[in-house]
Amino acid sequence: MPRPTKPRNICEMPKYSVFGPKGERMSKLRQIELAIDELETIRLIDYLGYNQEEAAIQMNVARTTVQRIYNIARKKLAESLIDGAVIIVEGGEIILCDEDCEKCLGHRKFRQRNNNLE
Repeated sequence: MPRPTKPRNICEMPKYSVFGPKGERMSKLRQIELAIDELETIRLIDYLGYNQEEAAIQMNVARTTVQRIYNIARKKLAESLIDGAVIIVEGGEIILCDEDCEKCLGHRKFRQRNNNLE
C-alpha cells in the first residue's frame, strides 16, 4: 500500500485555470489536468528562480518530491504545447497558506530583490 500523499504548501491559488490554443473549441481538444502543486513547482522554479531545495522548503516536502512533481508538470506542459491540448489547472493535495505565512513573505522578498536586479 502506498504512503498517503503529504499536502503541499501553496502560497496562492492560480489566477487562471484553463489554458489552450486560441481559435479552437475546447470541447474538440484533448484536456490535460495540471495539479495545483505541479503549477506551484513551475512557478517557484521557472518563474521565481528557486532551486529545487528552496522550492521543497517552501512547499514543505522533500527535494526529491519537488523534482518528481516538477518533471511531471514539465512533461504535461510540453504535451500541451506540442499537441495543442488544453491545460486545466485543478486538484492536488494542497494547503493554502494565509497571507501572513513567513515562508510566503520570504518568497515575496526574494522576488522583489530579483526584480530590482533586472
